[in-house]
Parts: sequence; C-alpha cells; structure tokens
Amino acid sequence: MQIRTLLAGSAMLALLAGCAGSGTQSGGETDTSAMQSQAATYTGTLPCRSCKGIELTVNLKGSEEAPSAQRTFTLDAEYLQHPQNPPTEHYQGNWEVLSGTQNDPSATVYELTPNGEGQTYYFEKVDPQHLELIDPQLRRFENGQNLQLTRQ
Repeated sequence: MQIRTLLAGSAMLALLAGCAGSGTQSGGETDTSAMQSQAATYTGTLPCRSCKGIELTVNLKGSEEAPSAQRTFTLDAEYLQHPQNPPTEHYQGNWEVLSGTQNDPSATVYELTPNGEGQTYYFEKVDPQHLELIDPQLRRFENGQNLQLTRQ
C-alpha cells in the first residue's frame, strides 16, 4: 500500500532541506563534519482515510548550495492504527530546490525523488522550522487538513 492512495489518492510528499553551504578544510578537502551538520529532520502526522494518520519522518542532508549528488534524503512513513497493519515505508534518494509555486513566485520548494520505486514528493518551505506537503503542480491541498512537518 502506498502513501498516495491513503492521502485521498493524490497527496504527494516532498521534502525540505536547507542549512548552510559546505565548508572546507585547510587542504581544500571537503569538510565531512560540516556536511554531516547540514542535516535537518522534519516530522509530522498527515491525515489518512483508513487509519489514525501517517507519521512522516524526513531527513534532509546537504544544503541548497551543495551539488545535487550531495543532497540526499530519507523518508519513513508509518501508518498509525491501520486495519491491515502495513510495514513502515522507507524511501531514499536526492532532493532538488525549486523556485516558486502557483500562488507564490518567491516560495522555496523541495522536490524529493526516491531511488527506484516511489513517487516524487514536494514540500514548500513555510519557514525555517516548517515544511508543507503540496501537490505535483506546486499547489496547496485544499482539504483544510494540516499537512505540515516540523523541524526537530
């Protein structure tokens, strides 16, 4: 069972990132401790038609300024009190930064593309502490439900 079928058939997730640029050591080598510190974790519970909610945890690594290959993510989706008790879904891949949504040309959007199977997720950066799930056309869902994740 996939997340999209439980989010009214059209919900897509995307993730946020954002931290500082990569640092360097005196030898010009990439500072791996700086790259590790450029990680952000966001969590939240999204609505679910068949259960109490879908608990999402998104980990973004890398910065908006880092090369694409250095921006990675993991996403875990756990179904709360689902009648079929599905296993936690786990996705990983790379994320990109997009500029603008249909309603806000200055918005920052994170596009998370899983490796292999899985759908692409889109999150609008509401502020440094919050991301909101938006649809693939970069629009807010109009279901009146809370679709935000909070930085931990």
